[in-house]
Amino acid sequence: METIAMNKKAISILEKWDPFDEGEKAYELEIVDVIAELHRLDHPADLAKKIREIYEHSYEMWIPIEKCVQISYKLLAIKYEAKCIV
Repeated sequence: METIAMNKKAISILEKWDPFDEGEKAYELEIVDVIAELHRLDHPADLAKKIREIYEHSYEMWIPIEKCVQISYKLLAIKYEAKCIV
């Protein structure tokens, strides 16, 4: 899988993730930042912390880390599939 395909899959997952009940299209800027972190990080806990930081910074609302860990595992699975690490 190419990087472009990986990004598209990750974006699709993040668009469906709606931690603040704002609607699927409410998080475009956050999604861009999370995708950048996905390329940089490989550990679920590290990615989860970054996801929480990105979304909380924008919305000034708290997200349980467990929710961020769940989404980070999904995103990293896509990354590992793209790089044939699985």
